[in-house]
Amino acid sequence: MTSPPEIFDRAARRRRRDRAAPAFRDHDFVRAVMLDGIEERLSAVLRGFDDVLDLGCFDAGFAPPAGARVARFDPGFGFAKAAHGVQGDEDRLPFADASFDLVAAAGTLDTVNDLPGAMTLVRRVLRPGGLFLGAFLGAGSLTTLRAVLREAEAERPAVRVHPQIEVRSAGDLLLRAGFRLPVADGETLTVRYATLGRLLDDVRGMAAGNVLRDRSPLTRGTLARAAAAFADRADADGRTSEQFELVFLTGWAPSPEHDADRRASPAQANGSALPRPAGRFD
Repeated sequence: MTSPPEIFDRAARRRRRDRAAPAFRDHDFVRAVMLDGIEERLSAVLRGFDDVLDLGCFDAGFAPPAGARVARFDPGFGFAKAAHGVQGDEDRLPFADASFDLVAAAGTLDTVNDLPGAMTLVRRVLRPGGLFLGAFLGAGSLTTLRAVLREAEAERPAVRVHPQIEVRSAGDLLLRAGFRLPVADGETLTVRYATLGRLLDDVRGMAAGNVLRDRSPLTRGTLARAAAAFADRADADGRTSEQFELVFLTGWAPSPEHDADRRASPAQANGSALPRPAGRFD
């Protein structure tokens, strides 16, 4: 089988995260919204969890359900070490099949080289009937930054922001990976900045900088032109808006009981009324 192209630089990704780790809490607002969304979805689940994987743990801000054992995993050495976790890549998970009954992944899946493979691995490390909750920056994020950089490099534009995943495609990823009851939905976070520099500080501080293998450094001239274009877009208060589009994913690992229910109900063959795993809701 042919391996997918490696569009992201794994080493650069680790370095970016290690640089961001010491001051991450000053720039963690996007992930905080992701965690709030994950915790809100988790609060609707009326079952217990014994073993939890915090996938892309950053500063270990995700709080597992009470009484659960948690394993932390991060692509960066700094975050993994501080969280007493494991360092590695999401498409190369070192865990045995059926190790966890909950996997939460907030903020890293959008820069995984083999995302379909990573999603399949997540489903495999879940026990039958286990739950996956994920969130990442999706298509439509950083539109202002893209626009001002494109304007600043009009003669020789370069790719400065990596390709992003749409909500519909995210749902397809869950299906391809074999999850049941897949749900993908989005949320928009708008932040207003006084300068382009403050936006770039946040992007770097949240470890969301450019980690494409085919990348080139920004020149001073490009930054100056981009900063001017950014300022030109300011509102009456002197601030320019930037958008962060958050994609949330929910999926359940298959279980014998679930599959038996699907076979028993012809009306569910097209997925229009899939059964819910036992204990999920009232």
